[in-house]
Amino acid sequence: MGRSMLLVACAFTLLLASVVSSSVVEHTLVVKNRMLRRLCYEQEVTVVNGSMPGPVIRVRDGDTLIVHVLNQSPINISLHWHGLFQRRSGWADGAAYITQCPLVPGSNYTYKFNITDQQGTLWWHEHRDLSRATIYGAFIIHPRHGKSYPFPKPDKEVPILFGEWWNASITDVDNQGFLTGLGPNLSDALTINGKPGDLYPCPKKDTFKLKVKPDNVYLLRLVNAAVNTQLFFKIANHNLTVVAVDASYTEPYSTDVVVSGPGQTVDVLLIANKPPKSYYMAIQAYSSSVAAFVNTTATAIMEYEGGPTTSSIPPELPLLPPFNDTPTAYKFYSNLTSPLRQVSNLPLQVDERLFITIGMSISPCGLGGNATCGGPNGTRFSANMNGLSFQVPTKLSILQAAFSGSNQNQGVFTADFPSQPLVTFDYTNPNNTLNQTLMFSQKSTSVKKIPFNSSVEMVFQNTAVLGVENHPIHLHGYDFYVLAMGFGNYNHIQDVSKFNLFNPQMRNTVAVPAGGWAVIRFRADNPGAWIMHCHLETHLSWGLATALIVEEGPTPFYKLPPPPSDYPQC
Repeated sequence: MGRSMLLVACAFTLLLASVVSSSVVEHTLVVKNRMLRRLCYEQEVTVVNGSMPGPVIRVRDGDTLIVHVLNQSPINISLHWHGLFQRRSGWADGAAYITQCPLVPGSNYTYKFNITDQQGTLWWHEHRDLSRATIYGAFIIHPRHGKSYPFPKPDKEVPILFGEWWNASITDVDNQGFLTGLGPNLSDALTINGKPGDLYPCPKKDTFKLKVKPDNVYLLRLVNAAVNTQLFFKIANHNLTVVAVDASYTEPYSTDVVVSGPGQTVDVLLIANKPPKSYYMAIQAYSSSVAAFVNTTATAIMEYEGGPTTSSIPPELPLLPPFNDTPTAYKFYSNLTSPLRQVSNLPLQVDERLFITIGMSISPCGLGGNATCGGPNGTRFSANMNGLSFQVPTKLSILQAAFSGSNQNQGVFTADFPSQPLVTFDYTNPNNTLNQTLMFSQKSTSVKKIPFNSSVEMVFQNTAVLGVENHPIHLHGYDFYVLAMGFGNYNHIQDVSKFNLFNPQMRNTVAVPAGGWAVIRFRADNPGAWIMHCHLETHLSWGLATALIVEEGPTPFYKLPPPPSDYPQC
């Protein structure tokens, strides 16, 4: 069978699979402002359907989802369906200026896409600026009818979303961070399901509570929706079994602590088999850099039925790792593996190799006149991949520019993102911290074109310019296999021996170790424009990103259809 016929056959199989036992699920999300009180402070915030987090969207593998979004807020917004493949529906990915222009106040847009070959916990969030601090929610994909989880069915499933809260207008915080060139102020609290917990002042009614029955099994769907904080999570005196990450099943992994960066999801099984009383669930920052961080603890309460109430016996508090416990974080991230049945499309040969340095830098202040910013010598902080600091376009989305076939796309981007760093140096040497030559990064909208169906390998190499940090790197439109992680400079000869080509974990967001590297592989069979970025929101706004333009395939099934009639325009 020829290559084209094989692609057609595969397309027919996927199409058939998408319509069997499928249904149409429809939601309306209204984005508007409302008053919320947290930490003794009441303020007007932008939320979805009146709540923070917003509504949980539940679908089954194979369903078609239609979401009507009404922007009744005073700000521009764009909703991203984090981790959804968006096959042939890249117009619905929701990354502002990458796949669409934002929805201006008073406008509407209907996102429509199929859920194909995905199961587990994902999430949705605003994808334009810091306002995703209050605009987010869980996205849960159940197996098709007649299918089951690859683990015993739990007695109950509970979404648990981690977040952050500012005692200030998010728009004001964002604007102030831009004017100073230093990024936003630290948040005032961490949250669990929108509530900070009773270790903060004035929190008594702001604590999420989970009632459990002795010996029951609970599937906790953990989502790190925090804006700029990587997190440790524990439940006092209880072990957890990881069964999935980023909507991909894992081999069961037993642990007493979960680590997650913003954007990552972790599904864990909890057995309620301890003495019947109350226990704290708690989150605390994992901070691998020398920068300031949110040094507080958010809590929720897990209360056994039939046990004493929290008013009579205080809940037991877990002992969380130190904030800078990189060994614990690395152990968690590097020990996850996939079930063998899931490793079906791991590329063993590589067509496209990219070696990408990621890290901090500085750029000109850019405020005009004699204005200066708060960075070194009046500059602003920035971030870069391979020495280029990504600048988001504003007159047209990259997807529209790349696939519209008209002359209006000129000047939106340049297809010259380098496959190797612009400058080769000792990447993780601490002496690089203040290297004047390496500190400056060039602003550009430079993207990488990838031929359709190429097998792609990427090495993400952390740098020690302006310090080291663990970076959660997220790729839109794809899952990928994490072949290996390590510390120091990646060695393309020696470190290949560390590759797991047997049962590597699959993710959509990889935590690149502080002062280290990570290697991923995937097959580029999903045409479109897909941003790849650090999911620490400040780093994204500083330019720690690029975009991949994956070219179309030879058959109609692998070509991008025209945008919908209500597609937002800039």
